[in-house]
This record gives sequence, C-alpha cells and structure tokens, in this order.
Amino acid sequence: MRTVNEVSKLAGVSIRTLQYYDKIGLLNPTGYTDAGYRLYDDTDLERLQHILLFRELEFPLKDIKEILKSPDFDRNKAIKQQIELLKLKRDHLNDLIKFAEGIKQTGVKNMDFKAFDKTKLDEYSRRAKEEWGNTPEYKEYEMKSKNRTDGDNKLMTDRFMLLFKEAGDMKTEDPNSKEAQDLVKRIQQFITDNMYNCTKDILKGLGQMYNAGGEFTENIDAAGGKGTAKFVSEAIAIYCK
Repeated sequence: MRTVNEVSKLAGVSIRTLQYYDKIGLLNPTGYTDAGYRLYDDTDLERLQHILLFRELEFPLKDIKEILKSPDFDRNKAIKQQIELLKLKRDHLNDLIKFAEGIKQTGVKNMDFKAFDKTKLDEYSRRAKEEWGNTPEYKEYEMKSKNRTDGDNKLMTDRFMLLFKEAGDMKTEDPNSKEAQDLVKRIQQFITDNMYNCTKDILKGLGQMYNAGGEFTENIDAAGGKGTAKFVSEAIAIYCK
C-alpha cells in the first residue's frame, strides 16, 4: 500500500489532483490510515495509469469515469495503446532534439519543419478516441456539438454561466428552497438540451466536481461570486437524493 504522497511522487500527479479524483469517484483509494490519509494498492495504481492514458488522449474526466466502469473495458488493449502512444511521443521528441542539435552545430537557419510534424501522434490519438469514445453521453455530445461554430459554443457557455450568476444571487439562502431546487432542475435541463442526457447520477457527479476546486469552481464563482459553487453543489446533492 502506498500513501497519497508516495503515489503523487511515483506518478507525477499532484496530491490535490489525487484528492480531486477521489472526490468525484474517479479514483478512490483502497483504504485509509488511522490518521485518515489515503492508501492505494496496485489495483489503484493500474487504474491511475489508465486515467493518465486517457488524459493524454484529451478525454474529459467524466468520460474516463464512464469508460473505466464499463463492463466492456479492455485493460490489455488500453495498456497496448499507452505503449504505442509513448513510442510515438518518444520518436517526436527525438526528432526535435536532432533538429535543435543540428541548428546548434551548424549555426545555419534550417527551414525544414518536419521535426515539428505531429501527424502520426495526432492520428493515433484520433483513432484511439474513436475506439474509446463510445459512451452514450460522449456520442450524444459529439452529435449535438458537431455543427456548432466557435460563436455558438461561446453563446452556449455564456447562457450556461447565467444560471450560475442567478445561483450567486441566492447563495446565502437555503439550498433546499424551492427557488434553489428549481434552478438545479433548469441546470439539469440545460445540460440535457445542449450536451447530453443529464441523469441524476451524472448531475450528482457534476455537483461534486463543481465544488472540488480547480477550473469548475473558479468559473462558477467568477459568474456568481465566491461561494456559488459550494451552494450549487449542496443544492444538487439535495436534488439528487
């Protein structure tokens, strides 16, 4: 068993990130010390490897969670893809090193930009995402977003943030109030209409992420003021009971 500090150093992942993964149910430790510190076994470390693989492939955390809990998840295939991805990254870095060393030795302007070509790496990532991006929510999101322009996405984000601005106006009130619960219902409906079918299970996970720190919390608090993310998270928890 390894402590959270040991896992952080071993995997190159911050302790805060591991705490966040635990909070959203992505990577729960096997046990805890008497003092309450997280303890991870080899199975947990294997799961962390898969999480980091899919993060390299730029999957959202919510999709990674769905993939890993799927009965169709093939661990051997995932490891094979991880190895292939690392080899491609190694080759890409070796090309960049040779390119830089050539400039250093010759002192001549080199107009060959092949060393910066990430076509193979990007193509592999694309194919891997196609293989793993088969959760119903991911497919639905892809379908709903495929024809949106950058302007459409910005408008949708702005509209979504207005809901959290509204939450900020009531963050000192009871999260169990009718107004707060009605707002949660509208947040759920907005996600369903514009992204994917937001079930209560999914909404519950989102609520935990909203108050777990990082980008989610910062954006929500920026829209509604400090404490808004905490209020929304509490209101969602009540709504999902």
